[in-house]
Amino acid sequence: MDKQKQSNQTLSGLSDEVAFVACAGSAAGKKRFSSCASCADAVASGFERGECKSGCVGVGSCISVCKQKALRLEDGKIIVDRELCNGCGDCAAADVCPQGLIRMIPRKATNFIPCSSTEEEEEVVRKTCGYGCIACSECVRACPKGAVSIIDNHAVIDYDKCAGCEACTVKCRKKIIVDTLHDLTKIKEKVAFVRCSGGKKAQEKYKSMGIQSCAEAAKQDARPLGLCTTGCLGQGSCTAVCRYDAISIVDGTAYVDPDKCVGCRDCTFACPKGLITIVPYKGAKQVPCSSTDDYEDKRKVCDSACVACEDCMANCPNGAIYMEDRHAVVDPELCENCNMCQYVCMYNVIREQSVPEYIYMQREALANEALDESGKGGNL
Repeated sequence: MDKQKQSNQTLSGLSDEVAFVACAGSAAGKKRFSSCASCADAVASGFERGECKSGCVGVGSCISVCKQKALRLEDGKIIVDRELCNGCGDCAAADVCPQGLIRMIPRKATNFIPCSSTEEEEEVVRKTCGYGCIACSECVRACPKGAVSIIDNHAVIDYDKCAGCEACTVKCRKKIIVDTLHDLTKIKEKVAFVRCSGGKKAQEKYKSMGIQSCAEAAKQDARPLGLCTTGCLGQGSCTAVCRYDAISIVDGTAYVDPDKCVGCRDCTFACPKGLITIVPYKGAKQVPCSSTDDYEDKRKVCDSACVACEDCMANCPNGAIYMEDRHAVVDPELCENCNMCQYVCMYNVIREQSVPEYIYMQREALANEALDESGKGGNL
């Protein structure tokens, strides 16, 4: 033990390290393993299809070996009390955690990646666990210190290099990186947007038919039911996967609260209609319609459909609007958030994605901070 670490332990009873559980999910069969005698026995019994083979099994062998009583099982997850943990490392021993999920990290660390998944397929990870790393490498590319790398299909932080900046947090597609310094709901580049605002009729119809999921509703032939063939089904599959409570069903249609959304994209994978898209988190206009039907058919089934009259496109001063499959689409990179398209839209279809003023100021401050630290400027 080096002199500095020994000094820390002598003065406070704590080392400069603390235990960290690299798993935040409940996809490894925890309920099924609850009767097992140890985590080793649970892992030895095997995993079922659809379970994470790399995750915490939740039996709690680590809890029983912790002399400081710094670990507890809460809602199926192992929680580390950093104030009680003295960094002894007993819980991280291979014979205690057979999954190798508990790691000793610097007590001063501020960024954490709570996943150890070795799964290669992104879609499988998303379906298995909301907290799963998809190994997209965005965090690796974003890190100015080269502190993040992909090991066995999940991101790992090298704390000897990590500076605690927000780069990996912002760039993470799945938004699973825990950042104790920055508010993820504010420091983000993109949010989800639902390309439909008229799902009430569909929701009521499917509810009367006893249908309770979007997947089941998507199998129905919408035309004979008098419903939009491309609209929101209103059954809430997107709300079920959102970890940030950012999506709700309003008047039968999925609605994203941009203040809560972090742009993790989980909802985009959950929507069988592909209605949810990711857009820049900045002041811009959006068209909540994706109907590909003819004008007359649209008006029969929906009062808020884009009729592709092209007035918005013809009057946009920046050429930010174009027609695609018989509905208007706004390019948020070109949109300067003027009100011309909303002014000329005869059916008041176009919506504004507003952003609070403090977001602009915060981004500017972070960019300046990054400039001071690296001399290269920020990327927010």
